[in-house]
Amino acid sequence: MLIEPLIQQLREMRLHGLAAALEQQLTDREIEGMRFEERLALMIQHERAERANSRLAQRLRWARLPQTAACMEDLNTRTPRGIDPVTLATVRDLSWIPKRYNVLLTGPCGVGKSFFATALAHAACRADYSVRCYRLPRLAEEFARAHALQRRSALLRQIAKIDVLLIDDFGLAILTDQLKRDLLEVLEDRYDKKSTIITSQLPVEEWHGYLNDPTLADAILDRLVHNAYRLTLTGESMRKQKSTARSEAKPAH
Repeated sequence: MLIEPLIQQLREMRLHGLAAALEQQLTDREIEGMRFEERLALMIQHERAERANSRLAQRLRWARLPQTAACMEDLNTRTPRGIDPVTLATVRDLSWIPKRYNVLLTGPCGVGKSFFATALAHAACRADYSVRCYRLPRLAEEFARAHALQRRSALLRQIAKIDVLLIDDFGLAILTDQLKRDLLEVLEDRYDKKSTIITSQLPVEEWHGYLNDPTLADAILDRLVHNAYRLTLTGESMRKQKSTARSEAKPAH
């Protein structure tokens, strides 16, 4: 069989990794001395890597990460943030996901909560977990649209299946009574089944007052706080530090 039709057939079967590996072997002199099963093994490894990369790209697109460049390798651990090193290590290794625990990141504006949360979400994608990220105002819009289209149940089912749900900026938007009930349903569906990451400028101790409904607040926090790792970030604003560094780096005229 001619090589070009064979490569085309592999692509039609969506075996793009095998096709690319075969093309590469045709031009690699070092491959000629290898046995058939060794060459086949290399092609299969290439196909598996291609599929893994494709799955990761799809998970990242679906996750809608707020900061696509954020990853754990870029996390600045040199700057003091007041985080317990043991808790930090536990959260970074993602062992909380199979345990169905939550992660609550609090601290003032600019200290890196969203970056840290996005890096965790990115790491979860790389570890083959499904992830979805929402800023709280966007989540409110999703539920408002779902209510208007009578698709609330479908949206709740969709969110319930997500391995790691990130809700960013909890505490900034005013919550309607309906959204509070929607949040309760989300957390009820996920309790002890899936993991949720929350970022907030408000300390956890102020969340009850923020929800402004004792009954719903008790129910929401009971499902969110008690099985969670809590990290309170401190220090100066990272945005302010970066702005200062850029200003100092400008050449004098």
